[in-house]
Amino acid sequence: MTIQLYLEEFGKAFVPKKIRPKLGKYLAKAGIDEVPYKLFGIMFWVAAVITYFVYVPLLYPLLKQLHLFVFFILTFFSWFLVQVLVSGMIVMSTYFYLNITIYQRTKILEDMLPDYLSLVSTNLKGGMSFEKSLWSAIKPEFGILSNEIGLVSKKVATGNDVSEALQEFANKYDSPVLTRSIDLIKGEILSGGTISGVIDSLVTNLKKTKALRQEMVAATLTYMIFMAVIVIVIMPALFALSKQLLIILLKFGAQVSSSFQAAGTQNAMFNFSVANIDPFHFQMFSVGAISIIAVFTSMIISTIEKGDIRGGLKYIPLFLVGAVVMYFIFNSILGSVMSGMQI
Repeated sequence: MTIQLYLEEFGKAFVPKKIRPKLGKYLAKAGIDEVPYKLFGIMFWVAAVITYFVYVPLLYPLLKQLHLFVFFILTFFSWFLVQVLVSGMIVMSTYFYLNITIYQRTKILEDMLPDYLSLVSTNLKGGMSFEKSLWSAIKPEFGILSNEIGLVSKKVATGNDVSEALQEFANKYDSPVLTRSIDLIKGEILSGGTISGVIDSLVTNLKKTKALRQEMVAATLTYMIFMAVIVIVIMPALFALSKQLLIILLKFGAQVSSSFQAAGTQNAMFNFSVANIDPFHFQMFSVGAISIIAVFTSMIISTIEKGDIRGGLKYIPLFLVGAVVMYFIFNSILGSVMSGMQI
């Protein structure tokens, strides 16, 4: 048995038979035609290797001092829990990546749909049948849509009903635009009406909807820029200023306290003590708060611009890295400017 076959069989062992059809349909949305069982096997062994490098330097030194029986029991459970956590992280990361891929494919398909339907309408007006119009309208520039319509045409050619083939295509993607378009076309096919007229109206409405979305994004551009400036510039500057003021107050309090101690003042009303605050801890809090605010702000901007968080995930690293870097820059600048004010 070769290594590839071994990994494939090993990966199949972790996927129940009941889930395999659903998994195949889900992966098909991301453009993966076959379930990559070999990859599942590789992911398991990667998780095992990561678990080994977590267990040996961190957990083994703590467990080896215990009784032999307790050592084996805790080793088993700790290894199992660590590998489950690592495997869960790998699975969630893969699921996240596939979701983004499906979303991007869906948006590309929606953008290409009006142009493709226009070409189908032209073919219908030229005297072609609906099935032949679908096939003749396939062009390389339509990309994903061409592949999907090609599958629809192949199903029709092998004896499937065109309405059923189109419905399967619509069900494959979570797209209200595609679903409504297919439902209108199917309804016209079943009623025996003029399909070209319906498609022309559909194309017009799709283009108007796209133009309206672009106008909405342009209208909210000012708000998005304002939010970006607050998160990347103003917020880090305020946190950096707060840290410098904290350092000044701590030094001022320390000097006042030492002055009273030198003067021998014991009156409780004038007894000053230095606040037990570490500026480094405040800096860690600042970085954490800035990171959380930057991530959620990027999600809000993604929702405003794209209508979905997944459409603007590219903003998350930009906002996150930009805000944290600006915090340290402002921290360094304000530290130099305000060094003369520190007593």
